[in-house]
Formats: sequence, structure tokens, C-alpha cells
Amino acid sequence: MLVAAAVCPCPPLLVPEVARGAGPELDAARSACLDALGVLAAARPDLLIVAGPAGPDGRGPFPPGSSGSFAGFGVDLTVRLGEPPAGSPAPERPLPASLAVGAWLLGLARWDGAPAEGLGVEETLPAGRCVRAGADLAARAERVALLVMGDGSACRTVKAPGYLDERAAGFDAAAVRALASADLAALEALDESLAYELKAAGRAPWQVLAGAARGAGLGGRLLYEDAPYGVGYAVAAWS
Repeated sequence: MLVAAAVCPCPPLLVPEVARGAGPELDAARSACLDALGVLAAARPDLLIVAGPAGPDGRGPFPPGSSGSFAGFGVDLTVRLGEPPAGSPAPERPLPASLAVGAWLLGLARWDGAPAEGLGVEETLPAGRCVRAGADLAARAERVALLVMGDGSACRTVKAPGYLDERAAGFDAAAVRALASADLAALEALDESLAYELKAAGRAPWQVLAGAARGAGLGGRLLYEDAPYGVGYAVAAWS
């Protein structure tokens, strides 16, 4: 059963070495992410699963010990998602960027609790399949925690990656309300087509969370919400 969840944005800019001069602009987001991870640690899970959006090469499960690199962003930095079982070789398949950011956050928080695994979620995965995937994750152990990585729309301003789309603010507001209140029905109802048009990569992972949280009776709390660089970022904790 799901006992706790943390929702965090996943831009590589969260990593100061990647952000460089722009690093301080996301200090509040980093601090909120650490607070959310503290909620996960306090829940004492048996298993931690980091879920985030992924392209074709990064979909599916990633076992403990999987590593990711920020070399593609010009930074010689490698992170690891937990440790492989004793005597097992380190997995070779690299983490997608969203899970690499999650692994970096866990390292920053000095996570030493439950074993950590990853799940790359196809950004266009239909809502029903996201919900079923979440239910499967929650059944993996008696006490499961989720670190859910994902951004809102990338169309909040004219300088945003997707340029300005007047629908973006409303989409993000609805998503943030759902994340803040752990409203499972509202998360499941997020429009897949609209999310894709607005480049909202968090839609599918958020709906995985909704599926995992069914029957868990968790409450939500919003820790951060902003749109630097024209992209919607939110941090929430469920417990």
C-alpha cells in the first residue's frame, strides 16, 4: 500500500552544476523538494519508487543501482539510484533525465531508507493505463513510497520552451489544486491531449500517483508552486 508520496519537478536545472549562474532561481524549489523527501523518510517505507516521464529509451522499470548522467547538459556528473543488491553487477541501462534528477535529489537528501527503484513513464500513456500502473506499484510491498517527478505546462510565457498558450495557466492551476489536496479524481481527469499540447510532462506520472493512492486515504500539502522560465513547477507531499 502507498504510505507517502512526494511530487517534485524534474528540470535538470534543479541540479546547481547544470544551472550554473541560474542556480539561485530554483533554491526555493530545491528546499521544498527536500522537505517533501523528509515526509517520505518519516513514513518508513519498505520500498521507494521514483517515477517520472521518459522517452522511448527510458520507459519501464529501473532496478536499484541504476545510474544516470548529466553529460548531455555539459556537466560531468553521474548519479545512482540506490545500490544494487550485494553481488549483483550495476545495471547498464541509463536513467532518463527525470529519474536522474530524482536520484540527485535523493543523494542531496542523503536517503538511506528503503531500497530505491525507478519507473520511466511514457509521456503519452493513456490515463487508464497510468492508473493501473500506479495500482501495481502500490501492491509491490506492504509500505510503498513514491517520488513522483514531473513538470506542468511549458507554455506559460512567450519565452517558455513551448511559447505562450493561454490555456496553460488554467491547466497548471487545476493540476496544482489536485496535487495540493490529493484529489485523485481530479488528477485522473487531467486532459491527456491538452497536456501533450502544453508540453506538461508531469501528467502521466501524476496519474500513476493517483492510481497508487486509491484506497490509501492520504492527504496532500502544497510546498511550492511557481513558473520560472515559463514552466509550471509544483512540489507537494502526501501522507
